Amino acid sequence: MDNSLSGYIDAIVYTQAENGFTVARLKEPRKKELTVIVGYLPSLQPGETVICKGQWKIHPTHGRQFEVTDYTVDMPNDVVGIQKYLESGLVKGIGPVFAQKIVEKFGVNTLTVIDQTPRKLLEIPGLGMKKLESLIECWRAQSTIREVMIFLRAHGASPAYAQRIYKTYGDKSIEKVKENPYKLSKDIFGIGFKIADQIALKLGFALHSEKRISAGIEFVLWELSNDGHTCYPKKDLIPAAKEALEVDEQLIEDGIATLISQDFLVNKEEMIWLKPFYAYEMGIAWDLRKLIQHPQVIRQIDAVKAADWAEEKMGIQFAAQQKEAVMRALTDKVHIITGGPGTGKSTITNAILRVAEKLTNKIFLAAPTGRAAKRMTQITRRKAFTIHSLLEMDFTNNGFKRGKENPLDCDFIIIDEASMIDTSLLFHLLRAIPKGARVLLVGDIDQLPSVGPGTVLRDVIQSGVIPVTKLTEIFRQAKGSKIITNAHKINQGEFPSIMTTPDSDFHFIEAESPEAIQQVILQLVNTEIPQKWHFDRIDEIQVLSPMKKGIIGTELLNDTLQSLLNPSTQPLFRAGRKFHLHDKVMQIRNNYDKGISNGDIGRIEAIHMEEQTLQVNFDGKLVDFLFHDLDELVLAYATSVHKYQGSECPCIVIPIHTSHFKLLHRNLLYTAVTRGKKQVYLVGTKKAIAIAIHNDQVQKRYTGLESAIKSL
Repeated sequence: MDNSLSGYIDAIVYTQAENGFTVARLKEPRKKELTVIVGYLPSLQPGETVICKGQWKIHPTHGRQFEVTDYTVDMPNDVVGIQKYLESGLVKGIGPVFAQKIVEKFGVNTLTVIDQTPRKLLEIPGLGMKKLESLIECWRAQSTIREVMIFLRAHGASPAYAQRIYKTYGDKSIEKVKENPYKLSKDIFGIGFKIADQIALKLGFALHSEKRISAGIEFVLWELSNDGHTCYPKKDLIPAAKEALEVDEQLIEDGIATLISQDFLVNKEEMIWLKPFYAYEMGIAWDLRKLIQHPQVIRQIDAVKAADWAEEKMGIQFAAQQKEAVMRALTDKVHIITGGPGTGKSTITNAILRVAEKLTNKIFLAAPTGRAAKRMTQITRRKAFTIHSLLEMDFTNNGFKRGKENPLDCDFIIIDEASMIDTSLLFHLLRAIPKGARVLLVGDIDQLPSVGPGTVLRDVIQSGVIPVTKLTEIFRQAKGSKIITNAHKINQGEFPSIMTTPDSDFHFIEAESPEAIQQVILQLVNTEIPQKWHFDRIDEIQVLSPMKKGIIGTELLNDTLQSLLNPSTQPLFRAGRKFHLHDKVMQIRNNYDKGISNGDIGRIEAIHMEEQTLQVNFDGKLVDFLFHDLDELVLAYATSVHKYQGSECPCIVIPIHTSHFKLLHRNLLYTAVTRGKKQVYLVGTKKAIAIAIHNDQVQKRYTGLESAIKSL
């Protein structure tokens, strides 16, 4: 039989982002001891009053606790609860100081005063008109958000999305959700089709409604784009959509036909594209052809003499392949240089730049990520931009200011880490490059493909339309590095050399179970590596794991590393995540308003409870986040190999175990190892290394770019 209890939330002890599972301390009236409550309680905040139903349980480690099966949230109704509620940062502009002053003045009537006669708050010393207006606006928004929360909970969805829905739809939030809940999956970050579908079905939408089937098909295609596909075979799309929608295949066929007729999808040779991806691929093909065919504005020179001059100026002698790359890049309108670590890509880039600077001052250097651009700046001693900043974000339409009508003012552009460029970004970049400019793409074709959809560098190379120089010879100074020699062994399908000396830069530590691997990693990061190599435990050591889940997945590793490396007595719980001051965090989506990209890593510099903002330092750039935007941030003590592409760290630690079987690919291990600048530690089993090395099947991505280039 269910018991019930009520009180206000004194503190949140733990909350899980994925499902809202929460451990909290409840202050019951007339009881000194706090009660531990556990259950699925998403978005609960300190100070809120809850009425819980559930059962008492004895936890083997944590003792007696109340397991919540159902609950309702209400405004606090006693002075301590009201003060706690206002202090929690839910109402922007009221922190601990003003919360205390307001409660001292108005007591149990505080919330009624704020709600009905807020001008009375002007009686509080230091609370002026500007702060009052902000407070009223925030309180009004909170009232609507609370209504949305109640509505979402009643319809089986997490209240955690309420603030995002309000931010997008405003006061008409509930009305718009009722009208077409499937739009949530397009409009609200974090809400997929499954959540929208849950709400829709509770609202009475039929399983076979046209809106549902159209939304489901588009959802499946967007999910497939998250796996890297820009298009998908119709014969495979239908069963995938059937699984998601649980309706007859004929209804899905009809839905696809409808979406094609409405110009949302494109069907070509039984491959289906979402319209934007088809437009991107055709646009890339068209612009590449135009670039190649258009005369270049840089005057032609004797490439052999230019390469000899660069050798003399730089005091080096090129290998045959490298000299060829320099000469081709100084001659071809568009050229691609690809090669692994230690093959001299940076040296070649510098040489090409030296010569080009004698021919024009209109040169741009760019890379897909902030860290890659920073490294390019260090190597060339010339300012390099991220591609996004080069194209200049246009916040009014979430696009770029640079394009066909407003091209970049350049004669020559060099793009580094080109394997990381996805379909959308290459489309926008090519649109902004003047047709007379020379273009050089530099990258490592054997790395993992871009995080975003497509395999653009591989597709462009395989089209045979753009000339390519592939560097294979390792420079002699790189041969002394086990990281580089082992990276090349892995790339060629050979087992790396794991018999290492104490002063080696590559280490393998054998550990059989995931639990043992985790313990080794914690010890390495916390004590052994900092003591031996004097690296900073947070900024100069990066754990890279192939998976999110499990004991050695990024989520659990982040929790344990956060507690070990950066403990806090005052954590911030928001968006189902726990943040500490000075935490290492990663941005997980492109945010053009803030000028930061998916995969950017920073440190939390400040948490302002009163202003409901958190400030992150991304490589010297300070970025403010409102609390309800914090689902864009995750902890980054451990991160996925994919997300860390284009970045480097002095020391990389990689768990490798057969439990990661599905993700053990040669290019994943190769990419992970090549992220380490000075030290790499592999922790796990030889069997897992062998599986990864022998699995050279690059995960298939369906794209149409190669054939689009060939067809023009």
